[in-house]
Parts: sequence; C-alpha cells; structure tokens
Amino acid sequence: MHYLGESISLVVAFSWTITAVFAEVASKRLTPIILNVVRMILSLLMLAVTMYCFTGHLWPHYADGGTWMWLLLSGVVGYIFGDTCLFNAYVVIGSRFGQLFMTLAPPTAAILGFFFLGENMSIQSLLGMLVTLFGIGLSIMNRGEHHRLSFKLPLKGILYGIGAGIGQGGGLVLSKIGLNHYRAVIPSTATGCINALPFSATFIRAIAGLIGFAIILRFRKEYQLVPSAMRDKKGMWNALGMTFFGPFFGVSLSLMAVQYTSTGIASTIMALTPIIILLPAKFIFKQQVTMKEALGALISVVGVSLFFC
Repeated sequence: MHYLGESISLVVAFSWTITAVFAEVASKRLTPIILNVVRMILSLLMLAVTMYCFTGHLWPHYADGGTWMWLLLSGVVGYIFGDTCLFNAYVVIGSRFGQLFMTLAPPTAAILGFFFLGENMSIQSLLGMLVTLFGIGLSIMNRGEHHRLSFKLPLKGILYGIGAGIGQGGGLVLSKIGLNHYRAVIPSTATGCINALPFSATFIRAIAGLIGFAIILRFRKEYQLVPSAMRDKKGMWNALGMTFFGPFFGVSLSLMAVQYTSTGIASTIMALTPIIILLPAKFIFKQQVTMKEALGALISVVGVSLFFC
C-alpha cells in the first residue's frame, strides 16, 4: 500500500490529540507521577493481551539482550524523562501549549537519526529548525512594557515543554534501533511475532516506564496519595482513555509508522497535533485561541515539514 507509513502517522496525530485532552484532565486530578504509574500498568495489560492474540505469548518471545537494552533505554528517555516533562507541562501550561513544544521532537529525531541510524538530512534542515522555533516563539511570546518581549507562559512550563519534545524525539530513535534488533532475531516463519513488533516494543518500553515511575513515586512519597487518586472516578476514566489512545494505540502505531517510512517523515506528520488540538482546546476547555497562537502552531508544523524536505 502506497503511503502506508504516512497514513498511520496521520492516525497517530489524531490519537495523540485525544490523548492530550484526556491527559490534561487526568494530570490535574491524579498528579503526573501517579497518572504515569496508572497508565503504565493499564498499557502493560492491554499490550500483553494484544501480544497473546498475535503470538500466543504474553511477552516479547524472541527479544534478545540487544532488543531489551535499546527498548528499555527508549522507555527511560521517552517515558520517564519525556512524559514526566510533558504531563507536568499539561499541568502548568495546558495540553495546547504542551503539544506545541512537541514539534521539537521531529528535529531531535532527525538529528539523532542522522548520527545513529544513518538517515539523511536535507540542506534545509537548519532552516526548518529555525522556522519551527520561530513558530513556537510566536505562540508563547508577548510584547510587554517598553516594547520588550516577554514570555506569556511560566518559565517552568516552557522548560517542561522543551524537555518533553527532546525526550519524545530521542525515545523514537532509540525505539527504531531496538525494533531493528528485534526484527533481525525473529524467525521469518514467526509471522505473528513480526506483526506484533510495535506492540512488543511498546511493552518493553512500558516496563522501563513502570519501574522508573514507581521509583519516583516512592522517592517523592506520593504513594500516600494513591488511595484517594484511585477513588477519583473522573480522573481514572480519563487515565483509561489516555492510556488507550496513548501508550497502547498511539505509541504502538507510531512505532509501526517508522517501519514503513523514515523517522523524520513519520515525526513530521505526527507533529500535526498542535494544530488539531486547537479545536478541542477552544470547544472543550473553553480556552481563548488567538490568531497569533494558531499561526505560530501552523508555522512550527511547517518548519517541521521543511526540516525533512
């Protein structure tokens, strides 16, 4: 099928938009760390059932040491670092701006893909990076007193957003390395395991995420808040929706997308989320979306596209 990877990437962009809406609500009700522990547990259960349907096993059956190493590392970078930053950004600046900073993921993925995967970068890469940064800047900057520029967002939220974008891009490249290792060791006759590759990879990444978030939960002593969080029905339903469309459906499809197209192209299409999310931000969260913010989101996505021309 022509443009299969690109089509999957577009579905991922919508999936992550839905995820962001659920996540903003859940993050503010359950705390980001508790939410991450809950979603890792739920995603592991969903992924285990899916793998069993494909392969007859509840775990990645043929994964070797190299596969586990790269995918666990991907989970540390993408989930523990990237998603911790992202969900804190949702709390501080909301899902709309949190997703805007995720346009930093494709340039990060492209740079790392160039060094570690030998993927090509065009001569327009630097221009694309600058356009993306300009789009983000246009959305988050205000003209203050004496015509001085200032941030309309808290600095902490901006730093969380930057960390989220870098973590997402780095995790995606490490995932592709892990997938390449895994594909190489699966027998050609094991078609079920081959078809389940994205789910198996996400399962390993989620193990790293669960362990990491559980340690952070214990270290911060937020485990004392777990009983009240579990009784929060609205928070838990939003966590369930976020888990399905995020770590289970969205992340698995994102790993599938990079199997059928380059990391850069897949990341570019997935980066449409900051534009798609403007509608739910306005009609669900009743947020005021200015023309400048919408234009900034559009420019940032155009910059991402230009980065991979």
